[in-house]
Amino acid sequence: MPVKKRTPWLEAFYAVIPLCLSYIPVGLACGMLLQKAGFNIFLTALLSMLVFSGGAQFLVVSMLSVHASFVSTILMVFFLELRYALLGSSLSQFFKKEKRSFIALFSQSMNDENYAVNYLKYSTDPEWNRKKALYVNWFSMASWTGSTILGTIFGSVIHVDTELVHFALTAMFIFMFMMQMNNGLLLITGLLSGGLAIIFMLMFKNTFGLILATLLASFVGYLIERFRKTSNTKNDGPNHYDLTGEEVHHE
Repeated sequence: MPVKKRTPWLEAFYAVIPLCLSYIPVGLACGMLLQKAGFNIFLTALLSMLVFSGGAQFLVVSMLSVHASFVSTILMVFFLELRYALLGSSLSQFFKKEKRSFIALFSQSMNDENYAVNYLKYSTDPEWNRKKALYVNWFSMASWTGSTILGTIFGSVIHVDTELVHFALTAMFIFMFMMQMNNGLLLITGLLSGGLAIIFMLMFKNTFGLILATLLASFVGYLIERFRKTSNTKNDGPNHYDLTGEEVHHE
């Protein structure tokens, strides 16, 4: 007998269920911290759907706990989430024929983890399509939002020390920083950003110092990278080819 094919939503569910399960403990913790920061169930659900990023939501809690301004919080989240521009560009090859309305809908529910699931499926499964990819996003968002809502409910009856907010956020970003340590330039940029952040926070007595430190360190990293590429190009010199079209290297 022929094997009955799964419906798109069921196939997407099977692909994303490990991710959904992994969201539960982190989402519960995030929801509890949001409750301590003054969020109710409705605000937690709204934030989880509009800012579908655990890192960004932990950052929001941290910024609120130090009474940062609304503008500073928005800018910090913006710079943190700029990585999605790179993630989205690598997925764009699979959405060349899609309408902008669908791309906007898909982008709103994309995050780091469901990006990885969809990129893997698109790269290995020729039958993977836009509907399945969107289901993956929606299932993961539903899991995260439900977990943060439950965390908010639990937070109203379970005592959580608000100092855990700073510890959790610091630990998370140290982990994210270390996971990207694949060359010296990133290490230099990260250490420079941390040093400048301390100096500017002491100078301005405001979270604007974090934003300024991030911008300056990133710009310095960009200049160093550009200088290295320019130097390598000059040292290599122009390429020469023989009559057969093969590249000739001169020692």
